[in-house]
Parts: sequence; structure tokens; C-alpha cells
Amino acid sequence: MSKLSRRRFLLTSSAAAAGTVILHGCVPNSSGSSSTSASPAGESPAPAPSLSEADKPEVATAKLGFIALTDAAPLIIAKEKGFFNEFGMTDVEVLKQASWPVTRDNLELGSSGGGIDGAHILSPMPYLMTAGKITKQPVPMQILARLNVNGQAISVSKTYLDKKVALDSKGLKEALKGKADATAAITFPGGTHDLWMRYWLAAGGVDPTKDIKVIPIPPPQMVANMKSGTMDTFCVGEPWNAQLVNQKQGYTALVTGELWKNHPEKAFTMRKDWVEKNPKAAVALLKGIMKAQQWCEKAENKEEMCKIIAKDQWLKVPVEDIIGRSKGEIDYGDGRKETKPDIAMKFWADNASFPYKSHDLWFVTEDIRWGYLPADTDAKKLVDEVNRSDLWKEAAKALGVAEAEIPSSDSRGVEEFFDGTKFDPENPKAYLDGLKIKKA
Repeated sequence: MSKLSRRRFLLTSSAAAAGTVILHGCVPNSSGSSSTSASPAGESPAPAPSLSEADKPEVATAKLGFIALTDAAPLIIAKEKGFFNEFGMTDVEVLKQASWPVTRDNLELGSSGGGIDGAHILSPMPYLMTAGKITKQPVPMQILARLNVNGQAISVSKTYLDKKVALDSKGLKEALKGKADATAAITFPGGTHDLWMRYWLAAGGVDPTKDIKVIPIPPPQMVANMKSGTMDTFCVGEPWNAQLVNQKQGYTALVTGELWKNHPEKAFTMRKDWVEKNPKAAVALLKGIMKAQQWCEKAENKEEMCKIIAKDQWLKVPVEDIIGRSKGEIDYGDGRKETKPDIAMKFWADNASFPYKSHDLWFVTEDIRWGYLPADTDAKKLVDEVNRSDLWKEAAKALGVAEAEIPSSDSRGVEEFFDGTKFDPENPKAYLDGLKIKKA
């Protein structure tokens, strides 16, 4: 497959947003990052403790990117609560990125080139970067942790409120019948939101390569573009689906935990060369993030978490747009109001933080399905190159995580989707062969 043209991608995104020009924050440098590493008002990060020589990281500095989404909370909380400092990483910058293409570009540059060392990222992106499919040349990346499971949604324009589109996308197929310019927005080609949208559409008989145009839009611009009529449906993380409902511009057809319960979502990634040069620092960062994930998971911390990440330097949204769905309280915007904590965003519970290789194998398989990776990709080899579940286990043991909370296998086993389709990580080819709608 030919490489994705980043220029074409950015032009597509720009064209999709025509008439709805939104500046995603003012950025002080050409990389599209803005430094947002301040501490809470009136507070100072905890000073670095005295560390043994064995635990002392090679460097105390790292530049980490994030997108304005609720699932960036572990990086934000690790910075705000001083968890990075606690493990000797006293000079970590957490930098807001304008979009996933900007995150990609800044990772390709690396901090030595004015970019970043690691990021909150869509789980498939490190694989596409390592394979050189979305970068000028291969950029070896490593996934050190999963940041969350669940917590995304597919939303539909208020134009189709009477159609009651829900988990079965056949309702959308009927609603869009005869519409020549039907459009679905996702956040990055081959990323998680793209794969959730394509899976959902295909399950209902909508071919995303023929029946509807799928375009990339940065997460913070989704609601404004829906208001302008640029799109019919979108898939994105919170808080943007909840904000759409709160502004009465559309409704949630489904939350992604309904599509695949406890599905993997964002990851914490670092450049491979940075990890190899600074292995102890990589584990120190991991420990800070994992401690933040444990903190974010606790029910008694949810409101404080939402107040922190809602601040202007982080997500810059009303707390009300974040808090409900963080607790599993879902107002779909079409009359349905349900409490579903079992499919809410999780940061630590149910092994949410562990980067199962079986999950990454599904992502790679789906990217093959839609032509983002070649059909002859050695998926297992690629996953073994990128996924560092061994470092996660090392960090977990150093943190004193209970043995029962450390998965003994890199596979979560056979996964089942809402439509009854099953993915067996022992036989991804059988899964791919059994799919009716695909590009590969």
C-alpha cells in the first residue's frame, strides 16, 4: 500500500472544516504544541524523593504530548499531583497538541528536533509510525501502557433525531438513504475512532469505502462541525459527545463499550530510541502514569479529576461536559438516560492499564482490513516490536501492585463484539477472512 500523504490528510481535514474555521488554541511554536505543564493554583508538585542509585532515572526531563480528551487524564494528573516527580522525573512537560497529525509530526521530530518524546495516543498509531505508513520514514515507537478502556462514542446529528439511530447502524443506513454526500467524521485514519466507526457501519451493511465519506477532524472541532452541518455522524472520545448532547446539536447512538465491552483505547507511547537510551526513566514515567491511573479510577476522586482536566490549560471545557460520563451516567440525548458504570471509561479496573498484545493484534488486523497496512504484514512480529508489556510488569512490581492485578498472559483471550463476531488472537486470519465488508 502506498504511504498516506500527510499533505492530503491535512487538506482533507481542512476542506471538511470549511465554513467552520476553529483555532485549537494559540500555539507558541511551529510544532503545534503549547506548554501546559503548570501545577494547580496554590500548589507545588511534590519534591523528588531521595532515590537509590538503582532507581534514579538517567534523565529527569521528558516532553509528552496530549490531545484534549478525558482519557488524557493520567498524564495530566501525574503532572498536577506530582507523581512524575515522585519517581525522579522532575522536569516533565505535558504539552497540548492541536490534532493527532500534529502529535504524529512532533513524535517524528523528537524533543531534540523541537518535538516531543512520547504521548497520549490512539493505540494503532505507534504501529503505523513504526511501519512508516504515516511518516516520512519508519519511526520506531513503543507502547508502554494502555491509558484506558471504553469511554468513546458514536454520535449522530440532531437532523436524524426522529430516526432513533442506536447500536444497530442499519438505522443510519435508512436515514442516509439517497443522500449523496453522507459524511462520517473520525479523528485519524487507521486510529481507534476510525476503526470503531468502520466496524459499526460495516456491521449494519454500510460500506465505509463506498456508501459514506469518512473524513478526519480534530476532536475539539467535532461539535462545531456538527453544528455547521459538515457531517452526519462522528466518532470521538469524551467530552465531545457529551458536549454535543448538552448543546442539543445531536445525540449519542452508542457508547463504544456497547460495541465491545472493555475495549482498549488510548496508549502511552514513547519513541523507541528514547526508551533504549533511558530505560530507567521510561519505567519512572510509567510508574507516575500508573499511579495516576490508580488515582483516577477511585470513585472519590472523579469530581476532582474532572475539575482539574477541565481547566483552560488542559481540556478547556465546562466540568459538566466531563463529569457525568466519567461516572457512567449517560444522557444519550434522544430520551435515553442510563447509568452504566460497567462500560464507562476505566483507567485501572479490569486490567485497563495493561497493554495486552492480543488487543494490539486486533488493531493491526483491522488496519490490514481497511488497507492502512499491507495484507502481508507480519502482525505478530510488529506487535512484539512495539508492545512493551514487559516494562509495564516491571513498573507494576516496583509500585507494589498486587500479583493478582498483574496479568500473567499477553492475551485476554477470544473477544466478542456486539454483533456476535468473535476475534481469536490465535487465528486473526480466520477473523479477517470471515468479514464481509473490507478493503483488503
